[in-house]
Amino acid sequence: MEFGICTTIENAPAIKAAGWDYVEENVQGLLKGTTPDDGWDGKTRTNSAVLPIRAANSLVPGSIPIVGLKVDEAALKTYMAKVLKRASQLNIRRLVFGSGGARNVPEGFSRDEARKQILRFLRNSVDDAKANNVVLVAEPLNRGECNIINTVAEAMTYVKEIEHPNFQCLVDSYHFWLEDEPLANLKAAMPWIKHVHVADKDGRVAPGLSGKADYVPFLKVLKEAGYNECISFEGTAMKEFDVTAPQVLDYLKKAWANA
Repeated sequence: MEFGICTTIENAPAIKAAGWDYVEENVQGLLKGTTPDDGWDGKTRTNSAVLPIRAANSLVPGSIPIVGLKVDEAALKTYMAKVLKRASQLNIRRLVFGSGGARNVPEGFSRDEARKQILRFLRNSVDDAKANNVVLVAEPLNRGECNIINTVAEAMTYVKEIEHPNFQCLVDSYHFWLEDEPLANLKAAMPWIKHVHVADKDGRVAPGLSGKADYVPFLKVLKEAGYNECISFEGTAMKEFDVTAPQVLDYLKKAWANA
């Protein structure tokens, strides 16, 4: 099991000093799929990184819609080809398909057509993902951030319809709890859960800092299913990082041990 923090690679020295295992970057900030190759600085920024980048989130920007009347499938394919190639070059093996702005269903637009558009986007991406040894993971987002793919159960309908080893599922405790989703849904999805985000539903603060969330039942589902991949904290910045980052990691490891 590895524990990481969603942040920029420039923060890796502080994260490593606090005992964490990896960084989860941001596709828009690091892989920059809209930037030409001669302007991309990803390799330069990561050459001397002291921690690996296990994943990157925010896969598609809202400026390149996946859903709606303004979808440009050719532009999406070009964008994804560039992102996947760069992820492979940096040895990033998980890309998180949250992308609420890109996949949000416009008011009055057919939800059935929106689903078909998302499925087309995924079908157009998975073989290229496989060629680059990258797994795309669907991230359910709460209804306050996006109006489609809001639960693990809903995300799994896409995973099962695509039925491809390079499209799997993510669970984020923040969204999971905000949607009041039952643990039974997570249990059913465990064979396809290939990445995890954690944060409290109150303020999206780091685990253990608010004392309001009990992670043990959530982690127990993962542990009992044999989950042994990455768990990333994604949320509001920790204050007094040199103190809180070790505390959060210690909390997570103890919660995992007690799960």
